[in-house]
Amino acid sequence: MPRYFAFLRAINVGGHNVKMDHLRELFKSLKFTSVETFIASGNVIFDSRSRNSKALESRIEEHLCAALGYEVATFLRTDDELTEISHYKPFTDSVLKSAVAINIGFVRDAISDEVERALAMLNSEIDQFHTHKREVYWVSRMRQSESKFSNAVFERLLKGKATFRGLNTITRLATKYLTQNTGFRK
Repeated sequence: MPRYFAFLRAINVGGHNVKMDHLRELFKSLKFTSVETFIASGNVIFDSRSRNSKALESRIEEHLCAALGYEVATFLRTDDELTEISHYKPFTDSVLKSAVAINIGFVRDAISDEVERALAMLNSEIDQFHTHKREVYWVSRMRQSESKFSNAVFERLLKGKATFRGLNTITRLATKYLTQNTGFRK
């Protein structure tokens, strides 16, 4: 049975506060098994008989909206996809060493050439971007609050929803749930 990693956008922001035990119950009510949450930032791990991640994303979003009363964009990745993300090395060691923050953005579909070009134009002394498949890798050499880049800026470029996680979160997920060691390190 496939295992999925759900990355939920803005589950606990804007005055919303969903307890992780409630979130687990919401996922269990969809008949998913082995449901776990990972830190209180909208990361849910579960098993499902379905192999159609697009259908699962829609099903989860509809269920969460009905249960919580607001939209929660959902981005699923499989074990193999999370393994690839955790091993992928988009930046040189010197870039990684200069980073204050390293983030990985999740989107629904492969990032278009147009969005990739627009992101490249945002590269600066502070921020550097790299895209690969359905992820954007973002290195910030200063505190993110000092950057001109944000999830809102990215979503405008993308013309769609996205969610970001810190590299440490992805590394910890991979270390806990995947048997292979991760290769993308700071």
